[in-house]
Amino acid sequence: MEAESAGALAIVVSGPSGSGKTTLVKHLMLRYPRSHFSISATTRALRGEEIDGVDYRFLSREDFLALRDAGGLLEWAEVHGQFYGTPRSEVVPHLQDGRHVFLDIDVQGALSVKEALGERAFLLFVLPPDLATLEGRLRGRGTDAEAIVALRMRNALAELARLPGFEAVVVNRDLPAMVDDALALIEARRRNLAAWLEDGGRDFVREAFGVELAQDR
Repeated sequence: MEAESAGALAIVVSGPSGSGKTTLVKHLMLRYPRSHFSISATTRALRGEEIDGVDYRFLSREDFLALRDAGGLLEWAEVHGQFYGTPRSEVVPHLQDGRHVFLDIDVQGALSVKEALGERAFLLFVLPPDLATLEGRLRGRGTDAEAIVALRMRNALAELARLPGFEAVVVNRDLPAMVDDALALIEARRRNLAAWLEDGGRDFVREAFGVELAQDR
């Protein structure tokens, strides 16, 4: 299905924790068997059964900062004293080889990737259908304490407010339909967000999440 003649894209999928973005990426990569998943770099220690080069690229603080200072990161951030970022080597060589690259990163990182790659980046935001569903998905994991769920909910609202900075949007009401919607947008290189906002999307976000989106993108 991969349309190499149309040019490979860095497809950046973002959204609140629990929105279904990671599941969407997995399904999209099945439709694009030559695609590459970008593995982020971090300075934090391995956890549990994590594998270096599979879950993250685990770097020392010195090596991470050296990579950053040499221009080797498309985006980076410091979170709770640890650094995270997207190595340029995880994205650019694969684009040059005509392969789509999928990135599952946060909202701020997505905007930084767009700034770095321009039209080679395609920013896709995944929305849950409503706040109650999002909270239910987070609680349904059964892995987070109450305080963590509350923090993720607050973060979700803050991330939703950044939606106008993206280019395309899908709503995760039903997984197969969401995958089909995302595929259609990618295949057509259709950046549907502006039209979606004007065609009721802005009202949907206000009513479903209580978030008032800025008028200007």
